[in-house]
Amino acid sequence: MDKKELLLGNEAIAAAIVAAGCQVATAYPGTPSSEILPAVARYADAQNAGIAVEWGANEKVAYEMAVSATFAGARACCVMKHVGLNVAADPFMTTALYELKGGMLLVSADDPGPHSSQNEQDSRFFAMFAKAPCLDPSDAAEAAAMVADGYALSERYGVVTVLRPTTRISHSRQAVAMPETRAEGLPVQFDRNPVRWCPLPAIVRTSHPKHNARLERIREEFEKDWGRYNYELPAKSGAKLGVIASGIAFASLCDVLKEWGREDVDILKIGTPFPLPRAMADAFVARHERVLVLEESYPVIEMQLTDRTHVRGRCDGTVPGAGELLPEVIAAILTEVLGEEPPKTDRAPDFAPVVEDLHLVPRKPQLCAGCPHRSSFFSIRRALPNAINPSDIGCYTLGINQKGIDTSICMGGAVTVSSGFFLAHKVTGQTRPVVATIGDSTFYHMGVPGLLSAVYNRHAFVLCILDNSSTAMTGGQSHPGLGDKPRKGDPGVAVNLEQLVRGCGVSFVETVPAYDHAAGVDAVKRAWQHAESERQPAVLIFKHPCMLLRRPQAVIPMTVDHEKCVGCRYCIDYFGCPGLHFDERTKKVSIDPLYCISCGTCEPVCPHKAIVRKGAN
Repeated sequence: MDKKELLLGNEAIAAAIVAAGCQVATAYPGTPSSEILPAVARYADAQNAGIAVEWGANEKVAYEMAVSATFAGARACCVMKHVGLNVAADPFMTTALYELKGGMLLVSADDPGPHSSQNEQDSRFFAMFAKAPCLDPSDAAEAAAMVADGYALSERYGVVTVLRPTTRISHSRQAVAMPETRAEGLPVQFDRNPVRWCPLPAIVRTSHPKHNARLERIREEFEKDWGRYNYELPAKSGAKLGVIASGIAFASLCDVLKEWGREDVDILKIGTPFPLPRAMADAFVARHERVLVLEESYPVIEMQLTDRTHVRGRCDGTVPGAGELLPEVIAAILTEVLGEEPPKTDRAPDFAPVVEDLHLVPRKPQLCAGCPHRSSFFSIRRALPNAINPSDIGCYTLGINQKGIDTSICMGGAVTVSSGFFLAHKVTGQTRPVVATIGDSTFYHMGVPGLLSAVYNRHAFVLCILDNSSTAMTGGQSHPGLGDKPRKGDPGVAVNLEQLVRGCGVSFVETVPAYDHAAGVDAVKRAWQHAESERQPAVLIFKHPCMLLRRPQAVIPMTVDHEKCVGCRYCIDYFGCPGLHFDERTKKVSIDPLYCISCGTCEPVCPHKAIVRKGAN
């Protein structure tokens, strides 16, 4: 009998991947998916399983490593978040039409809300775009079960199968039954067959119709044989409404109806949103005068229904076009659709007095105390206060609170946006400093092509690589600059950052201690002078380890001289360390011992020299 374990959703998916006999597992970290690959490595190490577990430099790299392993017959998986699928879209869209030899599972974790992403795109829509079957779990246990079924589907039809967990599934815990034995991997042998593996136009003209036929067979299978994921929960009394629900929205809907004590709603639960078991869904719609579709984030199921005359959902605005379908949101939708007030329930406890008693200080999301990025931003802004400051995706996006960021688009965007600003000013005969920031992991991910383009085209700007020796925002994963790999006893090679930058053709490259404000200010000024005079990019590497790595460093206790403090808030507005607290009553700044880590980086910040070392005269 399978043993039940209390697992994070991502851990459940990882354990299922190992149990399913996966042989090659790759990923690029991105919340909410980041925990999956490290957990795969842990389970593989514990079971001494023969699995190659590796981070890719970016999602495209990771996907291509995994899917090409299936060309040789291996069972593989690739893990990323929804926006990472944009990066992997090129190979995904192509190989989705291949007839693969091994099993391929693509785990693309979505972030409705969003909680930690730049958009709310829907991986189910991407799967439909690519014509790849997609599985949409409603809880952690179902996500784990879908892994083995996803592989079986992939190997039966030779297709990429997409598994789409969302944040509340990835980051919730549930008792999950896991197999106690690991399935055997597949035999590995690559057979040379260019017609199968090369998407030449003449080949695609025949392979695409064949894939469409496979997709229809998959749709029929979802209709007949996937009742564990696609099923009806009929009303116990006369149904006043039919609801089609998928993913976490299904679980939340069930909770709301149970809390209300309503048994007059028919539910069709869909776990395979693409290809939709259309006959099942259309029959459900035909039996009801009113149908509501609940799904996050796009109307993927709704758009596939044959007749939407009496269907309400995202397309007609009944369901909000953005945000999560939380229980309270679903409750409001049901109230409107049913035209009835919900039953009176006990009021939730009032926590306001408790919160007031705690004397909590409202704070914006902030960089950690002692974060080297804060010091780097301060140095950059002090050196060239009139500069345009493009930035990128990572912890350092919080530099917006220091007024150190003007733009942020996507991974690697800081470099190419800098080129755009240079060109816009060039054609109008203007010159303005451009100083961009990008993290070390992000630079390896997508910064190199933009820098190569800038060198080639002679674009003048300063690129500051904020090197904290970590993929910090997603939990501290490794990257090519560090050389660490997920599995024990499997060493990698650290790619030297400065050498890589010089290899791109950059002549001005300097590494600066992030904590040294004076050195940072001087380096930024000189870098811009070089970029402007030579019309080429200059690169500074601001280096200090992430504070979460817990590496030892000098302890420099600080205090505020209240006789010198004039309450100007400069340190709060332009440095923004959580260890600095502004008292609205006294109009003075103080050091908060709860947050201060005694890094000493705030010492040069105050224009009135009020922040001093303890014991200093």
